[in-house]
Amino acid sequence: MRIQKATFLFFIFIFSTSRSFAQQAAALDSMKSSFAKAKTAEEKVFWLDMLSRTAMNVNPGQAEEYGKQLITFAEETRDRKLMVKAYMSNGIRCGYFTGQKDYAARSVEYYNKALQIARQNKMEEETGAIQLKLCAIHLAIPDKDRALNYINQAFSLISTLKNDSLKAEAHNTYGLVYQARNEKTLSLRHFLNGLQVAEATKIPELRRNCYLHLSNFYSRIEDYDKAIDYYMKANKELDHVRGGNVGYQRAIDFNSIGNLFASKRNNDIALSYFEKSIALADSLKFPTLKIPGYLSVLNQHLRIDHPQKALEYMNSSSGLNLKKYLSNMGMSGQIDQVYAVIYTKLKDFDSAGLYFNKALPYFEQKTSEPNRINFYVQLGDYYQKTDKNDKAIEYFQKVKEMGERNGQLENTQAALGHLDSLYVKKGDFRLANQYNVLYYQYKDSIDKLKKENELTQIEAFDEQQRHQRALAEEQELKEKRNRIQYMGIIIGIAILFVALVMMGWFKVSATTIRAIGFFSFLIFFEFIFLVFKKNIYGITQGEPLYDLAFMIGLAAILVPLHHWLEHRVIHFLTSHHMLKLRGIFSRRGQDNS
Repeated sequence: MRIQKATFLFFIFIFSTSRSFAQQAAALDSMKSSFAKAKTAEEKVFWLDMLSRTAMNVNPGQAEEYGKQLITFAEETRDRKLMVKAYMSNGIRCGYFTGQKDYAARSVEYYNKALQIARQNKMEEETGAIQLKLCAIHLAIPDKDRALNYINQAFSLISTLKNDSLKAEAHNTYGLVYQARNEKTLSLRHFLNGLQVAEATKIPELRRNCYLHLSNFYSRIEDYDKAIDYYMKANKELDHVRGGNVGYQRAIDFNSIGNLFASKRNNDIALSYFEKSIALADSLKFPTLKIPGYLSVLNQHLRIDHPQKALEYMNSSSGLNLKKYLSNMGMSGQIDQVYAVIYTKLKDFDSAGLYFNKALPYFEQKTSEPNRINFYVQLGDYYQKTDKNDKAIEYFQKVKEMGERNGQLENTQAALGHLDSLYVKKGDFRLANQYNVLYYQYKDSIDKLKKENELTQIEAFDEQQRHQRALAEEQELKEKRNRIQYMGIIIGIAILFVALVMMGWFKVSATTIRAIGFFSFLIFFEFIFLVFKKNIYGITQGEPLYDLAFMIGLAAILVPLHHWLEHRVIHFLTSHHMLKLRGIFSRRGQDNS
């Protein structure tokens, strides 16, 4: 079971890099054509950015060339904004593969260069955005202290700016940092604050991003129903997003929702979503987009302990496509890892040993510690099953040390359990007892964490209820304020019309009556426009064409009515008819007296 979990975590990490597929809104050839037609420096930078980041998941060598070309072009323009964008683009591109040490280091290097330019030129929004990126990359490395330092700097700056998109992203990044530090209530509070800011902006992409963070939060505390709820909301936001990449994003969503159902052990539903993701990618004629679905199907076979099906899948056409992709991306060591794990589970230890030996140099030289931890767990388990106890001890010691350093409690506990058993086999009961004590200390910590997760689910519900009450109270205050303003406007219009009528009774010049009448009717009909405009959203759903058609129709009715009514009333008030009427009432008053 430990090996199964380690394999699962490995594939989740690879899948996380494939989120960039959602940005592949067009084929590379189309982007190249657009770049060739670009006339301004901004357009050229935009298309080079798209080309380099899109190619990163298809051909890293080609992506590197586009990335260099982007930096060279931006530097030659001497436009500081474009220079910052070029270095940020390369940082994002390399950040797709933070599981590999070289790419993570290069991503940080590019971001630091962008940050240096932004600070020197007092570009505050760009500075804040880069600090958020640096925080995220250090969470992936992982270096939680540096991540916290960057988000503190970013938040203190962004909170002074008038950029709500950055404020929402800052709250989300804070949420990720506190989540990594196991401060779950603070994490949730920031995610909810980010959503509140996003909802005020009416930007569907921003709301979607907040829903994705909340889904991830609930998944981390094992409240999978809530996680699925929020991911479904995120997917629904795609209905309001305009752009050619919506289909690509939806394919990724299906795969992610499938993984959440898999975590909930709804295996049939999970597989149906993986198949929907692959089918949608196929309909979009973008083969690379199938890779997350392939990984998830393979991972599902390992999760439910069906190694023979996993082997058959790896040797099927889907598996061949997966292997081709990983080889092209320079990840052939991970193909060897998969076969090593499968053959270990099938007890074909000769084949497993062959593949482990082939994979070992790749993991020791190229991957980050989180990936190496998972590989060493698998390798240690293989050596233990083949009675090579000294080698097994060597790798489980490494897992223990790295797990302690990175806060991976479950892997550390698993390593200690193996070390306990291995030293018993060797007859070293002193060390066996030492590791046994540590094992139960970590078990207590993990049990405590699970209880904290259960408490966090309760706290999360309370926090969400508190947040919703605060929003409801704020909405109620806003509505009350609006009601007061509407009432004030109505009273003001009534006073103007009463005053207008009274002017007709007294000796007020016709010019004054016309001026007051003009403003009275203008305010009255504009108020009618305002009332209709506030209430047509339920009919038009914010569609610009429908809004325009509705307002044209309303204007076609109200504008002529406005002019006709204004003309008739003012003509009456300034005409001899009104003067005669005033004279009649005056004489009656004199007769009565």
